[in-house]
Amino acid sequence: MIHRLHIYIPLALAITGVAAAAGFGAEKSAYHAVGAPAEAKVQAHWNKYHDYGQATELLQRMAAAYPNLAGLKSLGKSYGGREMWVLSITNTATGDDREKPAFFVAGAIHANEIQATEAALYTAWYLLEMYDENPRIRHLVDHRAFYIMPMMSPDSRDAHMHRPNSTHTPRGGQRPVDDDRDGLIDEDPPDDLDGDGHITMMRVRDPNGRWKPHPEYPNLMVRAEADQPGEFRLLGQEGFDNDGDGRVNEDGDGYYDPNRDWPWQWQPRHVQRGAYRYPLSVPENRLIVRFIIDHPNIAGAQSYHNFGGMVLRGPGPKGQAYPAEDVAVYDAIAKNAEKTLPHYRYLDVGEDLYSVQGGTFDWFYAMRGIFTFVDELFTPHRYFHGTSDKPQDEQRAEFDRYVLFGQGTVPWHEVDHPQYGKVEVGGWTKNWGRQPPSFLLEENCHRIMAFTLYHAEQMPRVEIQSVETRRLSERLHEVTAVVANPRLTPTRAAVDRKHKITAPDVVRIEGGDLRVVAGLISEDPLFEEAESRKRRPERLRVDHIPGMGAVYVRWLVEGEPPFRVTVRSLKGGQDSREVP
Repeated sequence: MIHRLHIYIPLALAITGVAAAAGFGAEKSAYHAVGAPAEAKVQAHWNKYHDYGQATELLQRMAAAYPNLAGLKSLGKSYGGREMWVLSITNTATGDDREKPAFFVAGAIHANEIQATEAALYTAWYLLEMYDENPRIRHLVDHRAFYIMPMMSPDSRDAHMHRPNSTHTPRGGQRPVDDDRDGLIDEDPPDDLDGDGHITMMRVRDPNGRWKPHPEYPNLMVRAEADQPGEFRLLGQEGFDNDGDGRVNEDGDGYYDPNRDWPWQWQPRHVQRGAYRYPLSVPENRLIVRFIIDHPNIAGAQSYHNFGGMVLRGPGPKGQAYPAEDVAVYDAIAKNAEKTLPHYRYLDVGEDLYSVQGGTFDWFYAMRGIFTFVDELFTPHRYFHGTSDKPQDEQRAEFDRYVLFGQGTVPWHEVDHPQYGKVEVGGWTKNWGRQPPSFLLEENCHRIMAFTLYHAEQMPRVEIQSVETRRLSERLHEVTAVVANPRLTPTRAAVDRKHKITAPDVVRIEGGDLRVVAGLISEDPLFEEAESRKRRPERLRVDHIPGMGAVYVRWLVEGEPPFRVTVRSLKGGQDSREVP
């Protein structure tokens, strides 16, 4: 062995020397994976889930690393004393965020839908890290503003991650609520009988029960055939009767649903399950509403949820409809989702899914004129890319066996129950199912981010396409401007114009000794059906500029150039042009 070491060591040194001469190891490789920054300023892992503290620390690092692009502020504190963070992203050198069309990203109003927060964090991180590497990202950050709120329900996020729960809980907030109306609050939650951090299911052997283990996947319980005997009786989720009322787990965290709390067509609890006391009775939601109202430049929004692989639009209540003009915009944007998000479905919530009254997306659209989607992240089709024809639970069990190596289930095992005696607990763990496993998380985040940025690109963007002047007499000029919006979304939605939510766009002409004699607005360049404005003709109020369209304005003015033509739109930004 000694002789061999003498031989191998010089050989290893020789190989190292050759590698160095060839450039290997002398410096970092220029090769990096496409779609990611070459070298991120803010190191982050996207195959893990961040709790509230870790997410806060990541937001703070992003704001500190990019002070000219990002700013972090709190809207206030949650019920549990946690800051309600919003990260603003735009290039401040190209203008104030309030002067640009803005996009709002909302994550995890249902806190157990934890990948929604990761997707929001990833969107912020990608915009910042790719600013210097990708021209489209740079253009977005230069000409758009993004307001990203990763945790709409931060208290319940930490409750889900750090306390025993199932993948479905807690969906609501953490304010105590008397769910069973017995005068006590949150007194009978699920109980982690085996102390493993997961609220799974309970079963007991019973020849008259109607359940049995799946023959291929024994951790999965299935109903016995109608003419076949069962083996077990299912007793529900882990827990016992804490308050002695004869019922189990009937009064846990909450329950109120922060996504049934919004003012548009709100209904009380007996009509809409999850409604709280009155519209915006959830203080965290009031903080968000104040922020949205204070930023009328927000033209687009997406709210990240899970589960089911869906891109949703309103209206939430069944039997209602949005104006056809606005639905056409929704449909056009959603076509991108069908390409970007394989196996996702684009649906109308009320007609295609279920009735939602007091939902976030309806308030954003109907009361603020913001084109808003709800994204239900992750889909079971991702287990085997839609190639399996097995039922969903069997696909999930098969995926757990062959891909997760059994980490997705708790094998059934016996525990002592204070009321039932010996029972068995087992089934799905809390940390996947509604949420993708770690190795699918980053792809999930990137794809939904890509659709979000496409939506942001299609927000209105006003521009003065051309200005022409024609001298009519010694002092009289005709000035004609084409004001365009080369994006899918109009500067004001049809619902905005109907309810007069935001002010009309304004096209103005200014100059030193300028006197405006007349002002005209037309939808066609020939001014065949022009509308004359007699009051303040130098400042023409335009109802809206359609998506992928333009309006035409014309002034008769006395005075000598230079003139300046300016357009301002709350949701479409601004532009100006000098007339020499």
